[in-house]
Parts: sequence; structure tokens; C-alpha cells
Amino acid sequence: MPELPEVEVTRQGIRPHLEGRCLTGAVVREPQLRWPVPADLATTVAGARVRSVRRRAKYLLLELESPTGSGGTLLIHLGMSGSLRVVPVALKPTAHDHLDLALEDSRVLRLRDPRRFGALLWTDKAPEDHPRLAGLGPEPLGNELTGGYLYRRSRGRTAPVKAFLMDASVVAGIGNIYASEALFRAGIHPGRAAGRVGQQRFQRLAQALRTVLAAAIEAGGTTLRDFTSGEGAPGYFRQQLAVYHREGEPCPACGHLLARTVVAQRSSFYCTRCQR
Repeated sequence: MPELPEVEVTRQGIRPHLEGRCLTGAVVREPQLRWPVPADLATTVAGARVRSVRRRAKYLLLELESPTGSGGTLLIHLGMSGSLRVVPVALKPTAHDHLDLALEDSRVLRLRDPRRFGALLWTDKAPEDHPRLAGLGPEPLGNELTGGYLYRRSRGRTAPVKAFLMDASVVAGIGNIYASEALFRAGIHPGRAAGRVGQQRFQRLAQALRTVLAAAIEAGGTTLRDFTSGEGAPGYFRQQLAVYHREGEPCPACGHLLARTVVAQRSSFYCTRCQR
């Protein structure tokens, strides 16, 4: 599943091709993704200029401005297997290329989503007030995410710290891969109750989150199965993963064999010696 770094890499890849350019329409080949695609999408976007391409958690936000000065925002989620690429309009779509946003220069922004768990939504209100975004916690790469914030939010929580970290109302956009990696760097066992983690350890965890996410973005994301960037390139952070999917391999810090457990119905990889 594309996580925050993969979505950010996609944003960086498509942004130069979209910002400041006009959309001429849309082609919807599959109207039902995770939620229905807006039925009037083609007429809604026709003639609109892309003012900005932003990201909030795992959502891409295409802010549009119409010729009349009004506008709105397209919210795009890549689901479990989605990707976005800017390609020539003449490139024949495949079976899983469900949607095109047509650009004025004979190219399209093409959404490919084999599992159809992605989404394209529209709002003419402030995107931060959309139901999919309104309840999200702070961005993990922003200044709001501190050890003190995590400590305060965790008091009284009996849920495992990994589940706490992946709660989007606590922190926006942390998925399974990077939660495992950050907890390893911070030396925290993924199954430890969040309320039993001290403030100093949460400070290490906040820093570990920033470090691992920034490194993943720099490496182009993590390709485990079929993720590619907005320009079709795979992500190379997989080579830097310390624990994720490395059960039975030696810990890069101490040499002890890495283990796997299940936390909140998700596989969690960790070192039984380094993480407490």
C-alpha cells in the first residue's frame, strides 16, 4: 500500500506537470472506486487551472481555479495499489487505468488502480473541512509532531504503541512499514502499551519518524510490490529497511535475529533485544 512517502514522491513527480496548467476534461472508465467518482467530473474540471498540488496525510489535493474565479479541490487517494502518472493522451489505457484528467498539452494524468481501493473526490469547500480530512492529526514531518504531543495524547492509552502511532487522528499518514521502522530506531517494542511509554522515549520516536520518512522520500519511496512514482520509477527505500519484512534476519544494530508479531491485525517486525 502506498504510504505517506510514496504519496509525497508521487506529488513531487506530478506537480511540475500540473501546476499552472489547465484541465480540458476527464475520462472516467470505472465510475466506482472505493467511493463513486463524481458523475459530472468532466464538466467540473473542464477549463479549470491547477493552482496547486498539495498533500494531506495520504491524500493528494489538486486545488483548481475555474475561469470565473470559483474553484474547488480534487482529493485523490491511491488506496492499496494505485498510482498516478502523466502520460501522452495517445497512450492506450490498460485494464486498470480507470481515470484520466486531460491536460491542455495532449497529455493526461492517469490513475491506475488494480484493486480499486483508491478514490477521487471533489469538494468546493475548504479541503481541510472534508469528512475524509477533518479528523486527521498533525503531519509527521511538521513542527506540531513532538515528543510532548505524543506523550500527552498517549496518557491512559492501553492500546499498543504501534496501533497508537497508526491512528490517523493522532498522527496523519503513518502506515505499517514506517511505524515498524520508526519504533525500531526509537528502541520501542511495537506491542508496548502507548500509555507506558515515557516522554523521553516519545521524543526519540518523533525524531525517528521524521528521519525515516525523510529518508524514504529521498529514496523515492518503498517498492514492495508495484509502487512507482509519478514518473514510473520504483522506490529504493526497500534496501534501507532495518526490520520490515526481515523476520529471521540479523538485527542491523545487535545481530540478534529479528522477530515478527501481530499488532492490531498487522504484521510487526522488531528486534527482541533492542526494542523494549
